[in-house]
Amino acid sequence: MSVRMLALLAALSLPVSTASADVSLGDAAGRYSIGAGGSSIRFSIAKLGGGGLSGAFGRFSGTIRIDGADVGRSSVEITIFPDSVGTGQGRIDAFLRSDAVFDSANAPQIVFRSTSVKRTGDTTAVIAGRLTARGKSSPEVFTARLDSLKRGTVAFHVTGKVLRSRYGMDVGTPIYSNVVDFDMTLIGRRG
Repeated sequence: MSVRMLALLAALSLPVSTASADVSLGDAAGRYSIGAGGSSIRFSIAKLGGGGLSGAFGRFSGTIRIDGADVGRSSVEITIFPDSVGTGQGRIDAFLRSDAVFDSANAPQIVFRSTSVKRTGDTTAVIAGRLTARGKSSPEVFTARLDSLKRGTVAFHVTGKVLRSRYGMDVGTPIYSNVVDFDMTLIGRRG
């Protein structure tokens, strides 16, 4: 095996997480503001037979409060502005903003407020809360992993699955899945 191949295999075997083994959720204690700068909220919806729909929200804000003494007393609040949805296809973006899906003219915000945070590891937690969209509220659960902590800034990778029918957004089912997969990078700045 060549030296290049060994180097490539060694690089591929490195852990994906950028969080230091010495950093834990307790080390990140504090209040952080989340903005779109450096952060991303991406989503995807599978389609029967393959393909699907994916996009992101361009505008959102929020706060993360991490209790260093008891991570379970931490909290998260995120507000997404659905009129900022983008899929790269103008016609689909307009449809998503319409009253058939987000109804962003009458429901300009989607809000998630945590009700509990359960630590699952040194850098991981499960966050339960209530998601409110189009005037409907339902419990949802997301998983979070602390990816980095440096100079007053935290980075979390957050994933979760949401049933869009709970919020009156089930147009296109069953051709398009009822399940929306979320993949988020949330950068918080202390303050």
